[in-house]
Amino acid sequence: MARYFPSAVALVLVGATGLTGWSSSVQAQGSLFTAAPVEQSRFILVGAPIGKGERSQLNIYEQRSSKRACFAVDGSLPAVVDPLLARFDFTGICNRYIDGNGYSLRIGGDDLGTHYRLSVVRTDGDMHLLAIPTRDTSNPTLIVARAGGSGVSSSDFLKLDFEPGWQLMRRQYGQRTLGHLYVFSDTWPGSSDENVTAEEVVEEEVVVEEVAEEETVEELVVEEVVAEEEVVEDITPEASTVESAD
Repeated sequence: MARYFPSAVALVLVGATGLTGWSSSVQAQGSLFTAAPVEQSRFILVGAPIGKGERSQLNIYEQRSSKRACFAVDGSLPAVVDPLLARFDFTGICNRYIDGNGYSLRIGGDDLGTHYRLSVVRTDGDMHLLAIPTRDTSNPTLIVARAGGSGVSSSDFLKLDFEPGWQLMRRQYGQRTLGHLYVFSDTWPGSSDENVTAEEVVEEEVVVEEVAEEETVEELVVEEVVAEEEVVEDITPEASTVESAD
């Protein structure tokens, strides 16, 4: 079930009837890109600790070939991920997407990378992947994925499972498939959590405010974006935040 956390702390819950105004306000001009399907089983979303684990960030690992495992998963709710690709040269075997240069939010036909950032937030007893508005804070904050538990240690890499309706897609320009990934939903999720209280929303929103460290991505014209994608595909893992080596 999807939940909405508006970005000001002093808020009350709203129902699905408010979504029309919210969604239209961020559907600025659609997108010059399209979204192409990917094989979901090749990818894993990970809440990766930063530093000593006080905070976490979204990593996405892709298994490109069967030559060697890129990651291992142990347990469930939460499942702990061992990022095996960090211990060998994963050229041609794995991809690793570690920030907004490698992934962004897309809903239907709208690229929302300049309107939303994807942030991993620890809450009491769980870890959430949130899509947080960056321009108009009256827009909803969306729960995109969750770990289903907080893990034993703050240094654990935790597997994030998509909420219903979310999946990964790949950015496409014309007939050309690019390296950038979309965290994608066909439509704006509807709210059906009847038992969520205003106090729960406020408590989790306070945590969100504390981890709002990412900078808003500036808008790029299509020629600049395509040029960046071309560079991404040609550079080595060490030089790119979309760590792909062909």
